[in-house]
Amino acid sequence: MKKIFLTLIMVVMGVTAHASERNPDVVQAEQWLNGMKTAQARFVQTAPDGTQRTGSFFISRPGKLRFEYDAEPKDFIVADGVFLYYYDATSGQQSNAPIGNTLADFLLREDMTMSRDITVTRVFKTRDLTQITLVQTDSPETGRLILGFNNQPYGLSKWQVIDSTGSITQVDLEGLQKNVDLKDSLFRYVDPKLGTERNLNQ
Repeated sequence: MKKIFLTLIMVVMGVTAHASERNPDVVQAEQWLNGMKTAQARFVQTAPDGTQRTGSFFISRPGKLRFEYDAEPKDFIVADGVFLYYYDATSGQQSNAPIGNTLADFLLREDMTMSRDITVTRVFKTRDLTQITLVQTDSPETGRLILGFNNQPYGLSKWQVIDSTGSITQVDLEGLQKNVDLKDSLFRYVDPKLGTERNLNQ
């Protein structure tokens, strides 16, 4: 769990994607993502060693998301609009980073135009799935993000993070519901030990 949080921080530094030729599959992905203001889904996370964890995923654009894991220990990741927090239930400690320094920035920014600071290196399409591979334009060696979209019905269904060593973490979404009502409380960091909200803006 801690590895996926560190990967989120290290791989991105502000994700949009370079697509000067305006590949129609890239344009379609942009349009779908920009039409997603809120969403919720179940997820299965597969770590590099093959271990899997399940949980619930919530997003509210711009700026907010939550990964809540089912099984003990009750780890979670939450973005409150400014910071991304990771709570490690085993140690009882939290780590945080500005959203703009994390992989989550791609899904959370208001305008998901794929251009400028990230390059689309590959678009691979089968009958059922379209995969778009993104790297940082200035430092492609730091890792890759692969977004997977089901073609029918069209929508985000998975992503892979491949770090600089080649280790792969995959998240598969199940039953994604788009543009649903979500409680604001989902996107606040509350210390489970103290029951108090953490807001680094105040």
